[in-house]
Amino acid sequence: MSAPAGTLASSALAARTRARPREDERAERRSDLGPTLLCAVSATAIVGACLVIVALAAHAASFLSPTATAQRYPSWMSGPLSGLWPGAAPSGHELQWLVCGLLGLTFAAWVLVVLTASRVRPAWIIGAVVLAELILLLGPPMQYTDVFNYINYGRMGVLHHLDPYTTLPIHGPHSDPAFAISNWHHLRSPYGPLFTLFTYALVPLGVPASMWTVKVLMVVLTSGVLALVWRLARHFGRPPALAVAFVGLNPIVLIWGLGGVHIDVLMTLCALGAVSLLLAPPQRLPSWTPPEALAGVLLVAAVGVKASAVLFLPLAIAIAPRRRPLLIGLVGAGVVLGAATLAAFGPHLGGLRAQSKLVSPEGLPNLFGLIVGQGGDTTKLEDLITLAAGVVVLLAAVRAWRSPRTVMACGCAATCAVIFSLGWSAPWYVIWALPFAALAPARRWRVLLIVYTIYALVASCPTVFQIEHALHFLPRNGTLGAAHVRYFDALAAQ
Repeated sequence: MSAPAGTLASSALAARTRARPREDERAERRSDLGPTLLCAVSATAIVGACLVIVALAAHAASFLSPTATAQRYPSWMSGPLSGLWPGAAPSGHELQWLVCGLLGLTFAAWVLVVLTASRVRPAWIIGAVVLAELILLLGPPMQYTDVFNYINYGRMGVLHHLDPYTTLPIHGPHSDPAFAISNWHHLRSPYGPLFTLFTYALVPLGVPASMWTVKVLMVVLTSGVLALVWRLARHFGRPPALAVAFVGLNPIVLIWGLGGVHIDVLMTLCALGAVSLLLAPPQRLPSWTPPEALAGVLLVAAVGVKASAVLFLPLAIAIAPRRRPLLIGLVGAGVVLGAATLAAFGPHLGGLRAQSKLVSPEGLPNLFGLIVGQGGDTTKLEDLITLAAGVVVLLAAVRAWRSPRTVMACGCAATCAVIFSLGWSAPWYVIWALPFAALAPARRWRVLLIVYTIYALVASCPTVFQIEHALHFLPRNGTLGAAHVRYFDALAAQ
């Protein structure tokens, strides 16, 4: 007996209903295929560009390596990738323009990854970050000698009994192997006491092992920052892969930050960890350990690494659910750090004051001074810009207190205000602001950091002098520009 017509129609309708989700899934996969391919190609381009730059830096002494001569570029410094580049590498202007092209490629690929990251599997982003970090770990310190300044200050204190906060490195023994490969010989240590004590602990390892230990540490710390970004993104309901890509694959963070071995990532980890404890504390903390108190300890640690971290204090106080334990943590950790600092170094600020007088001819304050007809960054103009930045930091804290949903945007505003106000603003300072922009709800903060990344890449690229001459824009040739360059040369003189 055949089934009734109504039953057959119902069965057909049910079959079509079951098939429709499968068809929708296939259509969705097809629509995501383009972004996935674009993201994969872009992520591969970033990793490939990092590999080429590291291979060039490890191949022979050049502007990419931390020392200028082959006599001071030993194999332990160039690393295990020193034989990766086939044949003779480009030299001179060819190498400079090649590196500029690779940096431009990395930037374009980063933007494409950011645009597509929310529509691809997070594994693509995580894999690209891990590979890029591994490549930069295996290469030499990229261009800058900061890691050897860290080591030299530590060796001054432990081996030669010279306080790096009161003694210029030029007055220390020139025979020390770290002296020849460091450069701030007329600058007392500008680094925080907590980090300086860490460099003391590295001294028994020797110079080569100390350098590689710091490099490994910076990769671990960078991964810690990205883990916090991932955690906070999930807390705020943001796509975590997008946030991690925005921070971890930024070309400045990779090449000049991680590759250049700078301590700003440690400061950022401490500050972002404090913010994470205040906004989304872990549930497994002991009841006798308030997250606000731990946040206070981390903030003091950030200041102990680098004094610039004081900019995070107003924001932390504004967003703390309970301010009393936060203040207890701040005061308690501050007393401990202060006592340790007095015992180890005495009441000295080191080279902070001297470093604060440095002015980059391509820095934003100097460019602003040229635009307004002051000839560059004058002392009065710098004071006004610093005051304005301080006002922005305080207003951002007030805004975060009144509207908690704007916390990350306020953090981005505060960090950007300080970065933009610094006369000597190194490009890798961008890592202070990137996590906040990545987590802010408004897209304009990410656009702002993308634009700033363009500026910082151009201002720090090896062909910036040629670009300035081609544009007939010579910020170093004026009276103030020449004075700023002379002051830099005096601090870094041999």
